[in-house]
Amino acid sequence: MLGSLPLLALVVIAYNLIVFLTKLTMESAVFSIALVSGSIWVITVGDLLLAFGLVLLFLELINATRTGSSTIINHALSMMVLLVALVEFIVLPQFGTSVFFLLVLLAVLDVIAGFTVTITSARRDFSVSE
Repeated sequence: MLGSLPLLALVVIAYNLIVFLTKLTMESAVFSIALVSGSIWVITVGDLLLAFGLVLLFLELINATRTGSSTIINHALSMMVLLVALVEFIVLPQFGTSVFFLLVLLAVLDVIAGFTVTITSARRDFSVSE
């Protein structure tokens, strides 16, 4: 059953935990790196969440190439993650940020790409020759 868990749910859960359990904002600096050019690159909480979300989206796309009942369950749960995230974005003021909008966009891409990749790979696996 854990194989069916949509990975982007972890990013949405992390955002919820940060918003409700800490006093951090998405603009809170985590650390900074001095670049060779002399500029300072400041990494924020939102930057880390978005980077984590992109990595998880990549892993979700790899998982979408599998065929089986757990893949279908994963797609259904991914749709639920998208709906929850969309409602939070629209209704809750703490979630009306650009960072969370981009996380919702990642969830949209996960749902669309997941179904598309699964349908394409299933069509290839189960094609009937003429």
